[in-house]
Amino acid sequence: MGQAEYSENRRLAPAEIRPTDVMTGDRDYRRYLYFQLAKSMREASRMDIIVSFLMESGVRLILKDLKNALLRGAQIRILTGNYLGITQPSALYLIRHECGDQVDLRFYNDKDRSFHPKAYIFHHKNHDEIYIGSSNISRSALTSGIEWNYRFSSVTDPSNYQAFYKTFEDLFERHSVRVDDAVLKDYSKHWHRPAAAKDLDRYDRSEEDERFRVIPLYEPRGAQIEALCALENARTEGAAKALVTAATGIGKTAIAAFDSKAYESVLFVAHREEILRQAAQTFANIRESEEIGFFDGKEKNVDMPVIFASVATLGNPKYLNEKYFRRDSFRYLIIDEIHHGVTEQYRRVTEYFQPEFLLGLTATPERMDGRSIYELCDYNVPYEIPLREAINKGMLSPFHYYGIYDETDYSHLRPVGGHYKEQELTGTYAENRVRNDLIYRYYCKYGSKRALGFCCSREHAEQMAKDFSGRGIPSVAVYSNAKGEFSEARDKAIRKLKKGTVRVIFSVDMFNEGVDIPSVDMVMFLRPTESPVVFLQQLGRGLRKDREKEYLNVLDFIGNYEKAGRVRYYLTGRERLPGEVYDPADKSDLPDDCIVDFDMRLIDLFREMDKKQERVKDRIAGEYVRIRERIGRRPMRMDLFTHMEEDVYRLAMEHSRENIFKNYLEFLGNTGDLTEGEQALVRGIGREFLHLLETTNLSRVYKMPVLTAFYNDGNIRMEVTKEELLASWKQFFNTGKNWKDLNPKLRYEEFLAITDRAHVNNIMKNPVHFLQESGKGFFVSKEGKALALRKELEAVIREEAFVRHFEDIIRYRTMDYYKRRYRAETED
Repeated sequence: MGQAEYSENRRLAPAEIRPTDVMTGDRDYRRYLYFQLAKSMREASRMDIIVSFLMESGVRLILKDLKNALLRGAQIRILTGNYLGITQPSALYLIRHECGDQVDLRFYNDKDRSFHPKAYIFHHKNHDEIYIGSSNISRSALTSGIEWNYRFSSVTDPSNYQAFYKTFEDLFERHSVRVDDAVLKDYSKHWHRPAAAKDLDRYDRSEEDERFRVIPLYEPRGAQIEALCALENARTEGAAKALVTAATGIGKTAIAAFDSKAYESVLFVAHREEILRQAAQTFANIRESEEIGFFDGKEKNVDMPVIFASVATLGNPKYLNEKYFRRDSFRYLIIDEIHHGVTEQYRRVTEYFQPEFLLGLTATPERMDGRSIYELCDYNVPYEIPLREAINKGMLSPFHYYGIYDETDYSHLRPVGGHYKEQELTGTYAENRVRNDLIYRYYCKYGSKRALGFCCSREHAEQMAKDFSGRGIPSVAVYSNAKGEFSEARDKAIRKLKKGTVRVIFSVDMFNEGVDIPSVDMVMFLRPTESPVVFLQQLGRGLRKDREKEYLNVLDFIGNYEKAGRVRYYLTGRERLPGEVYDPADKSDLPDDCIVDFDMRLIDLFREMDKKQERVKDRIAGEYVRIRERIGRRPMRMDLFTHMEEDVYRLAMEHSRENIFKNYLEFLGNTGDLTEGEQALVRGIGREFLHLLETTNLSRVYKMPVLTAFYNDGNIRMEVTKEELLASWKQFFNTGKNWKDLNPKLRYEEFLAITDRAHVNNIMKNPVHFLQESGKGFFVSKEGKALALRKELEAVIREEAFVRHFEDIIRYRTMDYYKRRYRAETED
């Protein structure tokens, strides 16, 4: 989020600017190109712009003029270049977002010739005119930059005007590609902030003219514009829920505030009070309104148009009822840090309220323990910008990561549910002088003015603060309910860190989310890295840009703990492929200007750990045990899907014989985890039917609404009518953007126009036909019905174990389909 460079009430009145054909910029505002262009835009019936690049600052300057021209009925064409990435994606998104298809926006598309024109052509009733010179569309180039531009008309110099105009027509019609949503998304995804951008930004910031003095107006910036366009497009395609995934520092709260600005009633839900307070300030600035309230342990406001609620309070059944809130009290619901969103309290909130639109926000695409975050948002992810892309675009600081070999022996510690016990780690680190010396020496080697150290426990944080303070580095420990000798309240510690009276804050789970200290120039990982989510959250605490730092130093102290080698892949956002051998010389996946340097002893350690990888069957079985320990009960398929680590899940998918999702009851039998009801089930025909559901081909999702119609919310049917199938079919394909799965070329308007008769014909022709053909005799025809189940199943459809597994298979296979679809979309 940023501030507007210009405000309409500060612009010069048109009467103050006299017409001139010579524009040279510099200090004389009468020679600014912008003022002459603005007058021409107010009068022209058509306008054509050809420039080698567009920048967001320049588009913002002329945007209102363009929109006013469109309102008058003017036609606008813009041809720009994409060479070297000078054209900013946000500039293009801003045009698309504000003007849509009314502006014919195109890229020059001839790779064999350079493209450096700068001309503005205006068509009037009795004449045409052209401005030609050196100005691209940037704030500096249109105002005080030293730019020479000259204007002449079709009346004063008709032959030369026609030569330029015909050349424009040829380039626009024969050597261009239309910048539609797909082209723009691809350009943005692969765009890197060019080296020249630093100078261009500096020129834009150096404006001194009083008439263009900056005043505080909040407007979306950069990736925020892209996200808002994507959300708007998603809603036009029928989406009622969406997930925005953006690296820490992009401004997710601002995205939510801008996107919800047009909605009268908004609910913002988060799990920390400081997140609510920060978000409320952002919303107040963007909505330009103080009509906000809080619903938490201290306040119970229910009347304000925008309410910020603590999930711990709002999720309490005492408050989540009609006495406090109707189900339709809010038109727009925001779940911040939605990777927490599958806890019971969040579930109650999302299931109770019925908003027009639900937006989930997260910096981490995988939640703390799995993938079900996507289910909350109908697997609709219209916009995401991962860490690597955010750094490449210059939105976050680059990092210099140093993997430091730590001789601490973790081999005697056993993780439970995938995590080391806090007490055991604390005991391992207690009075560990060798380790403390190692940490101190590397801290001094790389140097820091403001650092964060992430510890395993309160005792560990206190110990580290004491050790560093004793060595002359003023340090404090920050953790909840702090009462230690070196502890400090978080807000007070942050103020001291910013002032420089404290050099290091050692924390425990207090800086993972919701706290921004841009001036932090070093983060230290002082405990085993067990989760990519937590790793990226903690890394993100130091990645915000600040004028005082060029990059963030990351010191990671790594020993022989489980999962030690996975950090190699967390830093690039790339998943490790089965059987892949790590190549430390391969830097291709690193973000721009970033460094990753592992101690040679760590490379040897990783190599040994890779050699000891268990067989696929054993790794899957081990993951099953880990998940069972973690959730405290025997997992079902959806539990495994939700909690299973990605590399193990991929192994299961790629090794059909070891894929427990294809015959889960058999796997449970081999592990001795079948209940009595399931033991009876596996001995009969019910097991065969469930196995069919586990293995039936789902390259298309058509079968799922048919199976859902049979399941019937647990009251399983033996036969279904066409009307029942149609109801299930329409409910499924009307959810989110599922309609796209009917036909990838289908447009939303075309989907809405499909008749019930056409839907029924499709159902009978595709899923019903194929279930009868490939359903091993379990799906049969029956007079007067659309489809029926084999008669022998009647004896088992009421058994509790059968019903539970039927539901579990449908949920799992639907979510797995969404996951595969999402992966295919993001890899295109």
